[in-house]
Amino acid sequence: MLRFAYNTIGCSNHALDAALDLVAGAGYQGVVLTLDVHHLNPMADDYEAAATRLGSELASADLALVVDTGARFLLDPRERFEPTLLSPSEEGRARRLDFVMRAIRIASICKAEAVTITAGRVRRNVSQANAGAWLLDGLTRITEAAAEAGVRVALEPAPGQMVATLDDFKLVRDALKQMTEAPLHLSLDVGNTNATGERTPQQAVKEFSAILAAVSVADAKAGNPRHLPLGEGDIDLPAVLGALSDVEYEGLIAVKLPTDSHRADETIPNSIDWLLENLPSD
Repeated sequence: MLRFAYNTIGCSNHALDAALDLVAGAGYQGVVLTLDVHHLNPMADDYEAAATRLGSELASADLALVVDTGARFLLDPRERFEPTLLSPSEEGRARRLDFVMRAIRIASICKAEAVTITAGRVRRNVSQANAGAWLLDGLTRITEAAAEAGVRVALEPAPGQMVATLDDFKLVRDALKQMTEAPLHLSLDVGNTNATGERTPQQAVKEFSAILAAVSVADAKAGNPRHLPLGEGDIDLPAVLGALSDVEYEGLIAVKLPTDSHRADETIPNSIDWLLENLPSD
């Protein structure tokens, strides 16, 4: 049975409690929590206490959890998604690493199914060699900390970043195996895979099923990476759901609509209605 979730990045105009009520009330099995200043700030002094309260709320609502680290301006209000594991400054890389470690701690407290991360983009005047070394060093620390905490960590390839494609992910994962035995899983964003065109999303599901820890779905028009509500683009989402069913994927399949927070009251119920109407037939 496929399990559906909604990413809180798509309901940022709601308080977290209200967002969870909407998601649970619509019939989802889980939520992807994008940690941010308004939805459980991981940089706050009391973040562990907030995570404990969240864990209780999730248990009461019977919602599973994936923790996402894709906040835009949490670490730097002047530069989106920065700093990253590839930042030129050691202080910047340390700040990203601290953020991810806090996300792992939150996931452990809340018994989340995974923590999702991205690599970051290579900045101007940074060599590929340095960026690669920084990435592998950061991923080694992250995966080892996650393994110790009993948390799965999943890297999401994204266009424009150092790990942009699934082939990039394979190279990084193979290199990481030479540095640590701690596992690295895959977070698959269907829209990103569709945008790169290297594989169809359903092909990616079947190829990487053994290490798939998180899946994000949205629709999109051909050649346009903008996330659209389900059924409003050109991605063959029923085929993706069919592939996930075929490989008996047990993780959460999260609707991710970052530009639709202003109408989350509509997109939250409409999305799960669309998913249930397009479930693969037996």
